[in-house]
Amino acid sequence: MKKYLIALMMVLLPVSVQASVGGVQLDSIEVDLENQASLQRGMGTFVNRCMGCHSADYQRYERAAIDLEIPTELAEQYLLLGDQKVGEQMRIAMDKGDAANWFGNPPPDLSLEARLRGPDWIYTYLRSFYQDESRPWGVNNVVFKDVGMPNVLQDLQGLQVNHCTAEEFAHAASGEIDPLTNTRMSKCLTVADSGSQTVEEFDKTVYDLTNFLTYMGEPYRLESERIGTKVLIFLFIFFLFAFALKKEYWKDVH
Repeated sequence: MKKYLIALMMVLLPVSVQASVGGVQLDSIEVDLENQASLQRGMGTFVNRCMGCHSADYQRYERAAIDLEIPTELAEQYLLLGDQKVGEQMRIAMDKGDAANWFGNPPPDLSLEARLRGPDWIYTYLRSFYQDESRPWGVNNVVFKDVGMPNVLQDLQGLQVNHCTAEEFAHAASGEIDPLTNTRMSKCLTVADSGSQTVEEFDKTVYDLTNFLTYMGEPYRLESERIGTKVLIFLFIFFLFAFALKKEYWKDVH
């Protein structure tokens, strides 16, 4: 019995890690890998906003275009960078040595980021930048303290500022409610300089991007689920025949 309890705890551990990382309460979203429009918009945002620094070495333009039902000619016209070919991997021209000098560390490849961090982490992280003049890029992040990345979506979201004290901010980031101020993170971070999108539009943009990153981490996921369903149906039918055959073989024994 003890072994079963340990196994159950190991299975549930990743869920609890994704729900709260580093003491920060993450926003929860439901990704939809069947929403082709969302995935297409997310791919456009990824190519235009993220691939200045981040690569996706384990994903090819053509594979993504086929899966997301983007015509190849449109992918070549709007999504390819420089002289890349549609069949190539989604790589960038930035040298890793130069990137390490500029950012402290080379920006990570994002092919498997959603599998590593989880969609909730990415969604919350991209919406949690705020002004911090002490940092090299002038911004910090609630989810990733002292982040070395600029807020590449700031022109869409606008500039967020933190107007809470350090103690209030700690309560807010962890999702706790301060009994004196009733402060949460959403009340600590406010948009001081509006961007080109409303809050709802920006949340949708980040959702689409997170949706695409989730697809990119498991491009075969929907097909695997379809095959898995068929296998379970087959096994159920096979079990009925196997059970009937067993009864037929053993009827004379009993």
